[in-house]
Amino acid sequence: MQYYLSKGVPKVIGDNIVQCCIETFAPFVHPGGPSVLRVVEEKLGLSKEKLRASKHVLSEYGNMWSPSVLFILDEMRNKSMDERKATTGEGLQWGVLFGFGPGLTIETIVLQSVAIH
Repeated sequence: MQYYLSKGVPKVIGDNIVQCCIETFAPFVHPGGPSVLRVVEEKLGLSKEKLRASKHVLSEYGNMWSPSVLFILDEMRNKSMDERKATTGEGLQWGVLFGFGPGLTIETIVLQSVAIH
């Protein structure tokens, strides 16, 4: 299966991402591509470290469509445990997961982190 990402997609996401999230705590962002991650960082004013899990999953596995977000959740959980954070969401109680799909769909879900210790 092949698909082609329109060059206009990063702009559409960038113009609308703030509407999808009033206040982001721990961001779990689908790795639609480097330009998508870059525009999410810019529009939300996130540090480079905040999307580390998304960038790592993209570099190791590529864009796996929907399963990508499960890999990101696992990456952040492992990082939180390694760094002895209080919760699976990098020590934060709440997070927002963003999923981007063909056509362009944007899904968001609020997640509650699980205590580690």
